[in-house]
Amino acid sequence: MSEHVLNIKIAGMTCGGCSGRVKRVLEEDERVISADIRHETDSGSVRCSTKLSKDELIFLVNMTGFQASN
Repeated sequence: MSEHVLNIKIAGMTCGGCSGRVKRVLEEDERVISADIRHETDSGSVRCSTKLSKDELIFLVNMTGFQASN
């Protein structure tokens, strides 16, 4: 399986619980290998299958109630 790393900005996280929620949701997707989500920097770095596009990743994060962007 080919993989890559996608970096995104995530607005609205205020604590470790917020970043933990985003991490859990992302890692439930079979295309995500690992997610490093940091509320301190409003960002995320996601190691994933090349089958996951950046737009799909942004959609997944937005489904958690936070606002993701490039």
